[in-house]
Amino acid sequence: MADTLRRLVNTSSFSVLQDKLESWHKDYHVMSCDQNLNRCCELIELTAKIQGQLFTILNLTAAEGGHYAGVDTLKTRLLPWLGTCFSMSRPSVTDDTSLQLIQDSVEKDRKIRELSVSHDSDMQKMETQLCSTRLQLDSVKAELVDAQIELDDTKNKSATTLLATEDEILQLKADLRATHEQVEIYKRKLDTLDDYERQIRLLRDEVSFLTTEKAMLQERLVRSRSPSPLPRRSRPSSPLRSESPTRAQLTNSSRHARLVSRFSDLYAVERLEAQSLLRRYIDELEMVQKIIFIAVMEAFQAAKLAYRQFKLRVRKTLSPSHLGPESLEEAAVDYIVRNLDLYDVQASVNDVINVMNVNPRISFPPEVDFVLISTLIRETCRVAFAMQTLDPPLDLAFASDGELYNDSKYRRSYDSEFTAPLVVHHVWPALVEGDGVIVKGEAVTRRGALWRSRSRSRSTSPLRSRSVSPTRTLAFNSTRSLSPGRLTASRL
Repeated sequence: MADTLRRLVNTSSFSVLQDKLESWHKDYHVMSCDQNLNRCCELIELTAKIQGQLFTILNLTAAEGGHYAGVDTLKTRLLPWLGTCFSMSRPSVTDDTSLQLIQDSVEKDRKIRELSVSHDSDMQKMETQLCSTRLQLDSVKAELVDAQIELDDTKNKSATTLLATEDEILQLKADLRATHEQVEIYKRKLDTLDDYERQIRLLRDEVSFLTTEKAMLQERLVRSRSPSPLPRRSRPSSPLRSESPTRAQLTNSSRHARLVSRFSDLYAVERLEAQSLLRRYIDELEMVQKIIFIAVMEAFQAAKLAYRQFKLRVRKTLSPSHLGPESLEEAAVDYIVRNLDLYDVQASVNDVINVMNVNPRISFPPEVDFVLISTLIRETCRVAFAMQTLDPPLDLAFASDGELYNDSKYRRSYDSEFTAPLVVHHVWPALVEGDGVIVKGEAVTRRGALWRSRSRSRSTSPLRSRSVSPTRTLAFNSTRSLSPGRLTASRL
């Protein structure tokens, strides 16, 4: 038996049967009817061979078990199967089977009736629930209609209220605008009052000063008219009294130190703020540095011009009543030192911006203006104006692109070529006192700076699109022609 089973396993008959079935399934629609019948017969023959081998194994296995082994299995499984498959055709329903079928039919009818009754009850329940749901839906619809009516009423009321509210808002806006205008008027009045108070304080100081000076002059006049010889001997001593220092001379050193420190602060604080503002509109760092440098140079020129004009007015005002003991020049400077707040710095700022607008060396986007750096220009003008009251005054060193680098006047920027001998452009001017440098400036040195400066001086800026009228240009030229220092610097 074992050998027969091993041969059956080795031949892989079931695998061959499965392969043939799969092949037939794939080609069933392609093959003809005869071919499909031949394939089916071939499979039946193969199945019969396999069944024959299995029956042989069954016979050998039953023989090995003896007379009684496997009897129950053969009775319960093999014999019924053989009876249904290989027996002759006969009526499939016996009397017992028909009775059983009748019983089954009755049982099924009973179950069907029970299911019908349960279904009817379920239908009744569902109809009841449906009716209640319809009633609820009708009530909800009615509530929805009422809510819609209330909503419409609320909308109408809200629209009316909104119209009234809009009118109130417009009225409140008008009141707020009027209030703002009144506040602005009051602010202007307050500023005017502050100016009046400041002028009153200045006038009081001047009155007290003039009163003291008048008393001194009257005393001198009385002494000069006295017949005693003592006043006659005291007259030659008037030159000695003229050497008494004024307030400007007494505070010269402290103001010098303070202004030099303020000039350094301009480089460290205001310059960087202006540079950060300009970098929002100009990507080129070199052009930003040029704009700041030219703004500082022009601010100094404008402040010096304003100082000369202011000094001339002071001299003209003091000359009719001046009697000493200091000279008229010293008195004018002393008056300017005491009244630096009378300097009209905004006029100088406007002059600087106007001059920068027609400068061909710098460019600026047309949608913005140099007013953006007015803070730097204003503070530089104030420092420059105050520096003109020093003895000797402080000024900026002359600078031009392409000049030879001077280590005593400038220090190189971080992006410079440290072996280049020429300056391509300046970052910050040097502060000088006469011929001596007080504070070093900053410059950028690169090779070929002279050629670059010449090529750029021949061509105007491509970014600049501002146009200036001829009358405005003449006004700028006449304004700039008033400064001898500016004229000299431009001719250099």
